Amino acid sequence: MKYKLATTCFVLGAMLAPVAAYADSDADRPNPATFVKDSVITTKIKTQLATEHPGTLKHISVDTDKNGVVWMTGTVENQAQAEQAVTIARNTEGVKAVKSQLKVQK
Repeated sequence: MKYKLATTCFVLGAMLAPVAAYADSDADRPNPATFVKDSVITTKIKTQLATEHPGTLKHISVDTDKNGVVWMTGTVENQAQAEQAVTIARNTEGVKAVKSQLKVQK
């Protein structure tokens, strides 16, 4: 029950992240719309990872650059999880490429 509640809270928080990112008022950002788009891509990937493998999400970091390239770092339990995480990222709308630095935990 607690696990399901925690997952639900994470998904809701992830869905609201683009709103917070849009409210970011850094004057040095050249194009705020691009930043929001990248945040949305990152949020979509994290939400899908949480849906399919909630336990591994705490060990995977996802970041999207302004060109739509997703960078994944962290550790996973096995190679299959790494491949699935990369596949999820590649299949996300707006992703141009995925750079994976995921390592299998020994």
